[in-house]
This record gives sequence, C-alpha cells and structure tokens, in this order.
Amino acid sequence: MKPKYQVIIEELKSQILSGGYNPGDQIPTEAALQETYKVSRQTVRKAILELSNEGFLRSEKGSGTYVSNQYRSKSGGNPANRTIGVITTYISDYIFPSIIRGIEGRLNEDNYSLLLASTNNDVAQEKKALEMMLSFGVDGLIIEPTKSNLYNPNIAYYLSFKEQDVPFIMINAYYEELDVPFFCLDDVQSSYLATRELIAKGHTQIGLVAKMDDLQGKYRMKGYIKALGEAKLRFRPEQVLSFNTETKHALNANLRKFLDDNREELTALVCYNDEVGLEVVNVCRQLGLSIPDELSIIGQDNSYIAKNANIKLTTLTHPQEQMGRDAADWIIKKLQGKKDLPSSTYYQPVLIEGETVNKR
Repeated sequence: MKPKYQVIIEELKSQILSGGYNPGDQIPTEAALQETYKVSRQTVRKAILELSNEGFLRSEKGSGTYVSNQYRSKSGGNPANRTIGVITTYISDYIFPSIIRGIEGRLNEDNYSLLLASTNNDVAQEKKALEMMLSFGVDGLIIEPTKSNLYNPNIAYYLSFKEQDVPFIMINAYYEELDVPFFCLDDVQSSYLATRELIAKGHTQIGLVAKMDDLQGKYRMKGYIKALGEAKLRFRPEQVLSFNTETKHALNANLRKFLDDNREELTALVCYNDEVGLEVVNVCRQLGLSIPDELSIIGQDNSYIAKNANIKLTTLTHPQEQMGRDAADWIIKKLQGKKDLPSSTYYQPVLIEGETVNKR
C-alpha cells in the first residue's frame, strides 16, 4: 500500500499536469487537505514539501501554497539537449520496433534525444506516461493512441500539451474527439483490398476477425463491409469475430469455437493483422483444417512475424519504419517553425501474395 503522503503527491501532480490547476492557482489549505485525505498535518506538509522541491508548488508565508511551473525548467530545459517523447502501445512486439527505429534514426540526425514509454493499450498506463512527459518537459511528442476507438479519459493531458504549445502528432490512429495531426495507414483500404482479393479468387463466404477497441479495427471492418457491398455479397454478423485488448488472451479458444461453428460455410477469413492471421493458422492446424484448401487467410501489416513464420502469409503492407521517420521529421520541422505541415497523412497498402489464399 502506498504511503498516504505519496497519494496526495500523485493526485495533486495529476491535477496540475492535466490542467485542473494552472500556474498561479492556490491549492486547498493544509487543513482542507487534512480533511480530504484524512491524514495528519505532518503528512500534508511532507507532500507539499516534496512537490515544492520538484517545482510543482511554491509556498508564500502567511498567504498559502500556489501552483508553480518551475518543474518544466527543472526537468528538460536545456536547449542543447532537446527531447522528443514517444508513447506507443507496445515497444518490443510486432511492428513497433520498426516504427521506433524510424523515429530514432530521424531524431539522431538532428541531435534530438528520445524519451520512450509504452501503455500496453491501457489508459491508466497512458496517464502515467503522459504525466512523465509533461513533468520532464519534452519539446514534442509522438503518440500512438491507447484504445483509440473508445472514449479516452486522458484528453485533458493532451489539451495541456496544446496549451503549453508543445507540438504532438499521432501515429497508427488518432482520437477522433481531438483535432490532431496524424500519420496512419489507410486501414479502410487495407481490409478492402484483402476482401476484394478473396472475392476475386471466387470466395463468397468471407469472415472477419477484428479488434474493436482500436480505431484500426473499426476502419478495417469498414473496408471489409465496403468490399462485400460492392460485390453484392451479404454481410453476415455470425461470420465476424470481434475481440479487444482484454479478451485477446482468449483468442485461441474463441477462434476454435468460431471456426467450428462456421466450418460448413466459411471459406476465407480477413484478419485484423498478421498476429491474428498466424493465430488462425495455429487453430486450423489444431482443428485439422487445411490452409488454403479449406480456409484462405489474409493478414495485414507485413510484420516481421509474418516474414519469419513457417507459412508465407498473404498480407498487406504497413509503412512501419517510414511512418516513424515521417512522424519524427514532422515534429522537428514543427519545432523549427515550418508552416503548412500536413495535418493528415495516409499511406496506401499494397497486397503481398503468400501461400494462404487459393481459388474456389
């Protein structure tokens, strides 16, 4: 259990960083904080002293305690050592090492440092990462949103960056409720091309596995539906399996049931990404389903796991390293005062044929 003074520190810091308190605002009195947190005056004073030492508060004798913005100059502050914050959902998995490599390569060219954090697609961890970036005083920020298809409770932190004129850009997705520049794959087009490829090969019973707490999943479903509509094929809800971050661990079991239930009709599957595509391959082996004779599979993102798998997955391209490089370049140019930078960039996917699709 956290010490009580630490709880007070964290909550006051969160309110300052998210704009609940602005520089110059007076915080509640020691007596009021004692009452709120049910602690002794000594505990309150310990919390205030630590926040003052960190540059978040300043006390005026006989007047009270006020919010300070000294923490910004205490942390970053050295113009010779400019730092760009990078927040991604994951760091060492899937396409993320390539994206981060692209960011780092471009930042190094202009002598920027990189401060890296990941959220594991969890909004509480995103909040901690944003607080760290604000406390450090990063010069700019590149973010991959967390659960981008759901309401995000951390919007106030992003607005704090805007108020402080700290430029930020989003990659892979964006928060629709924020007016923010972004670099994204055209996810609608990616699933559209995947579905259209299967239709061209004669498939009419095409399923979809989609991750629905991320914006990519929403748009990839949209592309799938668009291709079915153009081909006058009926959208069948029972041929769609959705999952999210919390249910991903049960994907193998859910896929087994899904493929078992649809075994008689389903001949092809568009997968949310290559990771899911290879999980489908595993489940097909467990169920004795032959690929591609009984089930054709298309992944998305052309990830290293697809390249190194023991079956060559049909997939679609994702810019990965180029996206990271472009995002870093955008931030550097913004900090250099360049005008007319793009507010939205979509990369066009290209189909890469593998061994997991056949003709009907």
